[in-house]
Amino acid sequence: MMASVACIGECMVELRQAQGGASAGQGQGGGLYSRSFGGDTLNTAVYLARLDVKVDYFTALGDDALSDEMIAAWNAENVGTRRVVRLPGKLPGLYMIQTDAKGERQFFHWRDNSAARQLMSLPETDELLNSLMSYDIVYLSAITLSIYDAPGRERLFAAIKRARLLGTRFVFDTNFRARGWPDRDIAREVFTTAFAIADIVLTSTEDLLALWPGESHEQLMARIPTPELVFRLPEPVSLLRYPGGASEVRAEPMTKPVVDTTAAGDSFAAAYIAARLAGAEPVEAALSGHRLASLVICYPGAIIPGYAMPPKKRHRPAASRQAAK
Repeated sequence: MMASVACIGECMVELRQAQGGASAGQGQGGGLYSRSFGGDTLNTAVYLARLDVKVDYFTALGDDALSDEMIAAWNAENVGTRRVVRLPGKLPGLYMIQTDAKGERQFFHWRDNSAARQLMSLPETDELLNSLMSYDIVYLSAITLSIYDAPGRERLFAAIKRARLLGTRFVFDTNFRARGWPDRDIAREVFTTAFAIADIVLTSTEDLLALWPGESHEQLMARIPTPELVFRLPEPVSLLRYPGGASEVRAEPMTKPVVDTTAAGDSFAAAYIAARLAGAEPVEAALSGHRLASLVICYPGAIIPGYAMPPKKRHRPAASRQAAK
């Protein structure tokens, strides 16, 4: 049986500023925007599917035309939608991206009443959470946790703990956005809880220094007790800690210009998880993550064209947890 991943989070309508063609009073891009869909865990789910990992996306959407388009787009990418709850009268959230000349992005969000925020408080929630134990990996990010209230997070963490008793692994990506949290003390508390139950943590200096400013790499890594840790530095380097060792993994030098850094971390996560599920050791998985991220940032938007995906690298086959029972 193919290994499987449950990705939990939110996909939103994405408005991206058009390039060039500025008009007087309209600013860069002439006030024109292109519309697509995006979200950190959804981006990871798409890249996982493209890397031949069976993945289901857990979220809530409305019963509107935009939500219909999202479902169709995910199905086209082979992302499973059987765990998507449709809520009558609700809508997906919306965000807008502006990028500067270096490809760095700025986000503006409208998501306070989005359908996804209700996922942990629905009649269907118990069934969804109980299904987590049927997956090899549960993957979510700090952005996922930020959209739920405290009881919702507790409910989710309790379900993950139950699933881990049956062999499911929990992968936590620290993708931190300050605007999503009431204050940083709450964020620090939630991060600490996630660290304590995670099997793999994917993090970065950018995320952790925002919560624990001034600490060294060693101090930040010491806060995370998980057995497997990937700590990305500002330069394209990852520090790895895993049972039996620790390594520094450097990305290959870039040969193309950086266009847009959106989804660099999301694609890294997908390639890392896919490689680990396929039997790669952590160092090899991190190299796979760097390779995909380095390619993704050479294209505009979170999801690159399918033809631009790198050739699939074959690792030692690894049976799924369910198949091994």
